[in-house]
Amino acid sequence: MSTTTPPVTMPVAMPATAPSPAAVVPRKVDAVRIIGVPMDLGASRRGVDMGPSALRLAGLADRLAQLGYTVEDCGNVRVPDRTTLGPAGEGGTGRDFLPSIALVCEELAALTATTVRLGAVPLVLGGDHSLGAGSVAGVATALGERGQRLGLIWLDAHGDLHTPETSHSGNVHGMPVAHLLGSGDPRLSHVSSVYPAVRAENLAFVGLRDLDPPEKAFIRQAGIAAFTMRDIDERGLRAVMSDAIEIASRGTGGIHVSCDADWVDPAEAPGVGTPVRGGATMREAHLAMEMISDTGALVGMDLVEINPILDRHNHTAELAVDLLASAFGRGIL
Repeated sequence: MSTTTPPVTMPVAMPATAPSPAAVVPRKVDAVRIIGVPMDLGASRRGVDMGPSALRLAGLADRLAQLGYTVEDCGNVRVPDRTTLGPAGEGGTGRDFLPSIALVCEELAALTATTVRLGAVPLVLGGDHSLGAGSVAGVATALGERGQRLGLIWLDAHGDLHTPETSHSGNVHGMPVAHLLGSGDPRLSHVSSVYPAVRAENLAFVGLRDLDPPEKAFIRQAGIAAFTMRDIDERGLRAVMSDAIEIASRGTGGIHVSCDADWVDPAEAPGVGTPVRGGATMREAHLAMEMISDTGALVGMDLVEINPILDRHNHTAELAVDLLASAFGRGIL
């Protein structure tokens, strides 16, 4: 998908004390509820269950409070340990854990829905990206009660569009978007009270660079807006994000942003579950978050797939906290 970027008009010089255009966009809410989901059941590589702790250690709550938000940390959703799951046990992978993942997603959806009803933004910390089938579903439920649909921007190197039938690995963290669109296993595709939780016309991928053939076919058949790293290279991040925001805003009551830390290049973010070279630069990632903040339409957010085992001195979690601060309104001026 591509559109012509409007010509840039040089602004009239303003006094140094004048606010930037971004500063005048009103917030819809001034409260954030942090919800941790220490889950690695959806992935084959262990370690992302420690992601919520790493983000908290990096000072997330304090950074949001400094931006003027009322911050409540709700702790962690209960996630079973692999070793407690009977025959699947420690050696289980993928589909073996789908029933347990579905239960976690149901509990998470209840929490995110309640958070939106209370007038706060749920900020969900992963954990692997399979949690998106719950976090997004809950926000969609709350908006559905108002007669509104939800827009979704998925920042990720991967499409996460597999179903249990198409996935070779069976890893459920490669399936949440398909379930949010109404495909796949009913235990995950019907978590939201609205079905599907998200319509294809209100979904935009940004930063894709590693897709399997069934995912490519899904994108084409469903007509999903999928902006790859080539689009970013050719058109620039600003143009791509403008399109993504327009798609997620069109006829919706707000935007949920689900960010896999691997959408940033591993040179900047080494501590991620499934790194892929050639991702967004640190500055591109900040611009994306700043543009999301400018909309004033953020109603939910996920930050997932941070793996402290693979990180260096919690560098990736610290970068993620910086990016979240930009998404929630931190400006350069």
